[in-house]
Amino acid sequence: MSLRRRTVQLLLTAALSGSLLASTAVATARAANPVARSLSFPAALPASSPASLPAATARNEEGVPLRVATWNIHAGTGTDHAFDPERQAAHLRSLNADVIGLQEVDRHWSDRSAWRDLAGELAQRLGMHLFFAPVYSLDPPRPGAPRAEFGVAVLSRYRITSAVNHEITRLSTQVPNPVPAPAPGFGEAVVRVRGLPVHIYVTHLDYRPDPAVRVAQVADTRRIMARDRGPKILLGDFNAEPGAPELAPLWRELTDAAPGAPTFPAEAPVKRIDFVAVSKGGPRGAVAVRRAWVPASTASDHRPVVADLLLRVRGRADHR
Repeated sequence: MSLRRRTVQLLLTAALSGSLLASTAVATARAANPVARSLSFPAALPASSPASLPAATARNEEGVPLRVATWNIHAGTGTDHAFDPERQAAHLRSLNADVIGLQEVDRHWSDRSAWRDLAGELAQRLGMHLFFAPVYSLDPPRPGAPRAEFGVAVLSRYRITSAVNHEITRLSTQVPNPVPAPAPGFGEAVVRVRGLPVHIYVTHLDYRPDPAVRVAQVADTRRIMARDRGPKILLGDFNAEPGAPELAPLWRELTDAAPGAPTFPAEAPVKRIDFVAVSKGGPRGAVAVRRAWVPASTASDHRPVVADLLLRVRGRADHR
């Protein structure tokens, strides 16, 4: 499978009394850009507890509440250099988020994560639907083994109705002498929150000091997001601070949730490079930020960002 080929891998899970609910979510792509599709289900899920009930439980006069979070999980490893995805799952559970965007997620990638499927395991432990969008999808190290994949993921308590792994400009870390070129790993999932379709995007922008690749990635991101209507939420590790010139175009259409605290490095953070950003407006696309914060955690080298949002509803037709 080509690294540039779009891949949609949609694993859908739901928890009800410790057993798996069947899901009808299907990975779809734009007709002009066909993608591969894969659907699978974990064998079992933990039972829901009162503490894990969704934050978006009711619609009020102003709109629909939704709690979102983003976290670069560093392939399951904390600041103590211990690989401990169970610790990360416990921290994610404590956030009580309805939708979570994850970056640096391994699926059978290498021995650094014990060749485990971190995306599938976290979804199963949390009882959430999963969409995984690989940046890299490599041939397995031995015949019959799963593909070695690394990328971003969306976890959602709400049904995922469609998902696409978009290509944006990247400078590969897997080939010698790379040049900027389109490559997958910008994930988009549409979830239905109390009947309202919401576009969730998860990204991980280039880490290099030279901002040239990030400039191209921001342009690609804006172009892709402009195709969609309705509420939009962008989650990710931007590898740049809010005032960076290369991020400035994003703030034309998006509002930074601005949690007011840095996110990196986790032990003593000095930079805010992890973001929740939401669509500014339009009669059907406005998302308001009620509050945002950065929980302390050393379960990864980044701290997560959490935001309580309000999805604006303008008439019955907008949330069908």
